[in-house]
Amino acid sequence: MALEYKRLSDRILFALELAVEQGDLGISKNLVAAMEQAITRATGGKDFSERRELSPEYDAVLAQYADLENQKD
Repeated sequence: MALEYKRLSDRILFALELAVEQGDLGISKNLVAAMEQAITRATGGKDFSERRELSPEYDAVLAQYADLENQKD
């Protein structure tokens, strides 16, 4: 995957993919929380709402993260 790293969430996504690939559940949990904050923070002022669509890569890594969580239980 070729990311342009224009947003903080792009960089977090890349790190999350690595953490999931390496099976690091603790780091993955932290990165998922950071990703949620990065994509929902009010960067555009009081009435800002996120308008961009989440990438298929985001959905894929969240599915892999869920699988990792289930394996560790």
